[in-house]
Amino acid sequence: MTEDLHALQRRLAAFAAARRWEPYHTPKNLAVALSVEASELLEIFQWLTPEQAARVMEDPGSAHRVRDEVADVLAYLLQFCEVLGVDVLQALSAKIDRNELRFPLPGAEG
Repeated sequence: MTEDLHALQRRLAAFAAARRWEPYHTPKNLAVALSVEASELLEIFQWLTPEQAARVMEDPGSAHRVRDEVADVLAYLLQFCEVLGVDVLQALSAKIDRNELRFPLPGAEG
């Protein structure tokens, strides 16, 4: 069963609370952790050619690593948003709206 975003945020908050990690889950610490996890995702692709990178999910071992790092990145992003009160889906929607105005379709200018 797929959980919604808010349910996942609640699970992450409960997980941290049960371990008494809240004092460490400051915006700065969560931003640092998010950066570290994004770097770990990048590390998987560091020395791959574009062709190898496109096939990374074909190997069960590398596919597992990619899924784990994606999960870590998302977990820290959701925790970061929870701590700061950012609605991640609303923020993304607003950013897409701004980008659609900022980067119009080719030929749509004037």
